[in-house]
Amino acid sequence: MNSHDQSVESADGTRLVVRRLGVGDPVVLVHGSGGGLHSWAAVAEHLAHDHEIWLPARRGYGPSDVPAGTKSFRDETADLVAVIEAARRPSGRPVHLVGASYGATLALHTALADPRDVRSLAIFEPPLFAAGAEIAPMLDRYRAAFQRDDTAAMAAALNDVTRVPAEIVAAIAAGDRMPDPVEARRSAVGWLHDLEALAQDSTDIARWSSIAVPTLLLAGADTWEPMPTTMNVLATTIPAARYVVWPGQSHFVTMTAPTLVADALRQFFAEAPAG
Repeated sequence: MNSHDQSVESADGTRLVVRRLGVGDPVVLVHGSGGGLHSWAAVAEHLAHDHEIWLPARRGYGPSDVPAGTKSFRDETADLVAVIEAARRPSGRPVHLVGASYGATLALHTALADPRDVRSLAIFEPPLFAAGAEIAPMLDRYRAAFQRDDTAAMAAALNDVTRVPAEIVAAIAAGDRMPDPVEARRSAVGWLHDLEALAQDSTDIARWSSIAVPTLLLAGADTWEPMPTTMNVLATTIPAARYVVWPGQSHFVTMTAPTLVADALRQFFAEAPAG
């Protein structure tokens, strides 16, 4: 399906590149760490038959701007509000906001801070356990490894943040092809800024209890701890949230089973109030 890229300017002047495709009610898909314009591509292709899909590259991830200084969720919330406003403008209709992993944490922040143009919220496995002072040493390790371009040390620091089991790390490494150097550098830069924001954030899940927009929580039954425990707590925290756990799926479901994800989202969108 045809797509085109455009720029959206955030409140502080940061230029965000957004990929847009499809026709219908607007949907904003927010990528996780290490991602970019391509992250939701397989799911977006399915949804774009009856929805207008907006795929922003978050700040810190090319081709969007990489501002100087330390990033925070306040910065990214302002970015996402700007994207949501741009997505609403053509039709006047509020958006369905969807986030995966770090992008799900950002979607939670945005729905809490400024839900005016958010018709519904769908989040897949936000790493709410990976935040605050506990990960500050890992950020320091990652930054030092980044500065000396030590990819193995960067990966080790990230694994300590995400807590991916060693056997899964080994399986991913065995299947990886040689990465494109430009994309690998974009990913490394983006991870650095994401870790900065996470280190300033909190692991307090109770703060999400005041989210009032219709909410869908999504998870894979095979994702490693502490994600399942975190998701179970979140499901009891957000009032009236719907919670779907997919058997046989893990944190990589948007890539391994995009049709499953798209179908769940489409059904949820159809049932959301018009707004």
